[in-house]
Amino acid sequence: MITDARVPLEQQQSYGTAYEHMLERVRYEGAYPTRERADEAVRLVVAGLGRRLTGDERVELAACLPPEAARVLTTQIPDTRPLTGWEFVKDLAARSGASLASTRWDTGSVFAAVAAQAGPHLINRVLRRLPTGYALLFGQAELAPTA
Repeated sequence: MITDARVPLEQQQSYGTAYEHMLERVRYEGAYPTRERADEAVRLVVAGLGRRLTGDERVELAACLPPEAARVLTTQIPDTRPLTGWEFVKDLAARSGASLASTRWDTGSVFAAVAAQAGPHLINRVLRRLPTGYALLFGQAELAPTA
């Protein structure tokens, strides 16, 4: 278990190795000072994605994620109201009470780790199911379809 020296051992939550690696990736990508801050970002963003994603892509993405993150994703009830990538960030900011800038940062940091877990093929399928603006959140170019 990866530990943070500032948190007493009896207060640290035990996670599986795969989730620990995911948290460390998010902590690195987001330059978060603690594992707990990375965990907050993962839970916020993955829950938000769980409210946006349906179908086979949702099931396959959950299968790629560590069990702790997969539970967060799959316990969300999908919202049928589509949100663009920017609206997604604004929704997360409103739910968390954080600024738009920090929420956008959290989203990019977590989506980088999710993309690493899922791989490019599945992420491309996920992006095709979501409205515009999510590719940028995943660190990819948003290409406009040709007419």
